[in-house]
Amino acid sequence: MSIESNKKMKQIAKNLLIERGATIEEIANIVYELQKKYIPSLEMGDCIDAIERVLDKREVQNAVLTGIELDKLAEENKLSEPLESLINSDNPLYGIDEILVLSIVNVYGSIGFTNFGYVDKLKPGIIGTLDEEGKDPNKCNTFLDDIVGAIAAAAASSIAHNFEEDEE
Repeated sequence: MSIESNKKMKQIAKNLLIERGATIEEIANIVYELQKKYIPSLEMGDCIDAIERVLDKREVQNAVLTGIELDKLAEENKLSEPLESLINSDNPLYGIDEILVLSIVNVYGSIGFTNFGYVDKLKPGIIGTLDEEGKDPNKCNTFLDDIVGAIAAAAASSIAHNFEEDEE
């Protein structure tokens, strides 16, 4: 994939996130909250930069495109049963939404997994909002809330890795 093509894919992924209700700034707020006690000099711009780095990765772009497309198809009732019901209801035993986003956090090692587990359980900020909106019968955010959580977790992990390198 060329650099230009990767930039287009990144922009498509960002546009989809925004279209579905998750801005980069809202995700950055979660990143900031995850890292501020460890890095007192952390600024919101650092968090946005980290999210941009995460979104540069092809694995992340692919997960965003795939997950959001599945949410949209579920909203439009265009999936076959029983998959339609599993995704539309965000069935807790389905789990594929979490499996998909592990491709995002996997890039950042164990700290990525730990951060994701934390935000997936607590659902801070926009993650909780998206999760609640997904309970509306006309809205499906089964994959989206996990995608946002994984991007935030990965960005927080990136900051932690970079801070650790700067300290050495």
